[in-house]
Amino acid sequence: MTPDGSLSITGDAKAQRGINSLDNTGELLLALVAAGRPLSLRDLAADAGMAAAKAFPHLVSLLKIGLLSRDDAGYFSPGPLGLELGLIALQRLSPMREAEPEIATLAAESGMSVAAATLGPLGPTVIRLEESSQPQHVSLRVGTVMSLVNTAMGRVFAAYLSEDVLIGLLPQESIRLAGADLADAIAPSKKSAATLRAAYRSRLARIREAGIDDAFDAPVPGIGTLAAPVFDHTGSIRLVMALIGSSGDFDRSLRGENAQQLLAATQRLSWRFGWMSGR
Repeated sequence: MTPDGSLSITGDAKAQRGINSLDNTGELLLALVAAGRPLSLRDLAADAGMAAAKAFPHLVSLLKIGLLSRDDAGYFSPGPLGLELGLIALQRLSPMREAEPEIATLAAESGMSVAAATLGPLGPTVIRLEESSQPQHVSLRVGTVMSLVNTAMGRVFAAYLSEDVLIGLLPQESIRLAGADLADAIAPSKKSAATLRAAYRSRLARIREAGIDDAFDAPVPGIGTLAAPVFDHTGSIRLVMALIGSSGDFDRSLRGENAQQLLAATQRLSWRFGWMSGR
């Protein structure tokens, strides 16, 4: 996979002797995956860098074995065999095994600590922490459960949970790191079910729009955090990854270098879990 998250045939594979015609067939499959939508013969061939007349015999073979299907309008998409192979790959995925190299690379490139959390029974729980060589005064370790209100990692999870699930989790805030007073997040009502406070709801909407959240000097003075989601093939949030470092060392812009490093890592992981942007 290239640095921008698109697919390519790896250098190791290119170094080995293969069958040229199958290499061309592979380029067509890669082009279809990169597009993330059904493509016509002309568009699919163009994206693969070959003439339509050259691409067509390859596509016929792919249709015959079920790797591709073709609708009445002539558009190509994954076929039953392609879907079965994808499902097998998804079933074998281990979130932490897939995330490990991204975490190590992100920590090395940024010079900051990198944490990964998943949603456990008590809330967003840290399952991996690659610590920076620079000392940081923050009470974070594997097993720490993060506030859904007062931490960037927790808020990112909250932003992508359904409101009823989120309201069900919020009463446990007191046991989480930097846990909030329940009244800061939930507005009780005698006439109807509890709802989220307007300010909290607005913050979660901004996170969904930006795809990232930040926290500087709160809840821990002198510490900054950027956090972003990792999605699976259903579009559900699977993990949250975060950069953690001294507030003074951060590029605080959500479009800055640190944010772009984090987003590139989470987007690559999301792609591995089967998520495709814009579907």
